[in-house]
Amino acid sequence: MLIKENLLYSVGATEEHYSPGDYIFREEAIPQFYYQIVRGTVKLNSYNDDGKEFIQNIFSDESTFGESMLFLGKAYPVNAVSISECTILKVSREQLFLLMDAYPFISIDLCKLLSARTYDKYVLMRKITSKNAEERLKEIMDLFKEPYGNKEKFSFEIPYTRQQLGSFTGICVETVIRAIKRLEKNNVLMIRNRKIFY
Repeated sequence: MLIKENLLYSVGATEEHYSPGDYIFREEAIPQFYYQIVRGTVKLNSYNDDGKEFIQNIFSDESTFGESMLFLGKAYPVNAVSISECTILKVSREQLFLLMDAYPFISIDLCKLLSARTYDKYVLMRKITSKNAEERLKEIMDLFKEPYGNKEKFSFEIPYTRQQLGSFTGICVETVIRAIKRLEKNNVLMIRNRKIFY
């Protein structure tokens, strides 16, 4: 967890509860709050003109989301939608800035977090520009597995559905399913009880 809960409560944090499919914020809304997930999973998504979803990121327990827009003061370019039952701590922008003034290490931690996310986004964008669906999926699964430091084959369970993998990579779900079958046949990944192990 980026900021300790007691510090957030000390500046008036409120605990919000969301059901699957609930919007936490919508595209074009003006950022007013810092959000930190206590429990649950949230996706940041957007839709193209044809209504096709593109998942920008997925966050779960003890993650934060949407904080970069607080500093810019620009409208959200994405939606935040709960994927599961969620408990989220919410702190106003003004109170977050007061907390950062009082505890400078929070500013440093936020800078590190934002830098890491920017780096990951650059890597992801470079990797998913491949025209080959199998390569795109392999590259994104490498990105998911890398933070865990486990290099052993089939040791990492991909925590996303085939639909979500398609939304991450810009590939339709039918193509994702076919590409995953080919990757399994080529011993790149393993499927056990419909779960993908990479």
